[in-house]
Amino acid sequence: MKTILLVIFIVICLDAGNHKGDNIFNKYPVNSCSCDSSSICFKPIGYFKTPYTKSTGAPRHGQLKPDVSATIELLKEYEGTCDMLEHFDFIIVLYYFDQITNWSPQSDNLGKHTFGVFATRSPGRPNPIGFCISKIDSIVGTTLYIRGVDAFDNTPVLDIKPYISSVDVINSRKNREAEYLFKHPYPKRSIRKKRKK
Repeated sequence: MKTILLVIFIVICLDAGNHKGDNIFNKYPVNSCSCDSSSICFKPIGYFKTPYTKSTGAPRHGQLKPDVSATIELLKEYEGTCDMLEHFDFIIVLYYFDQITNWSPQSDNLGKHTFGVFATRSPGRPNPIGFCISKIDSIVGTTLYIRGVDAFDNTPVLDIKPYISSVDVINSRKNREAEYLFKHPYPKRSIRKKRKK
């Protein structure tokens, strides 16, 4: 009897092992391409549809033009990935500056100061990744209707995350002073001079 029970137990374990690959994570493998060991590759999850082109230009930051409407058209394979996102007001969008062909270690386009590229939001970077914080107007299927973008039309989108103010907003005096001193072109509401008493 013990032998029979042991055989049944082994069969059940082997059968369970055969179904390990049936979980949701193996059904949706990570979205990557074939790269060598020193590279990281990504594929677009969708594309921006915006009024901005290379000839019209785009704002340096989406919040400088917060009322300009745009959409993100996700690929059909990502249906269902935005479920519950409509409960958030803002999203963080990571995207690829696909029209950038070169970059510089330093930038002096913010006035008289010379900045290392990692001290700027310049699109000319070693890995030309951009991000914007955009307001959600609505979500219909795989289309996100948003406002406040700084990307050209047909820019590839890499990822979307909810903007969470409890962790994404850090009140830093040093940052505020640097932004004001170096005249980073942010909305005036985020950089305020101290009033003289």
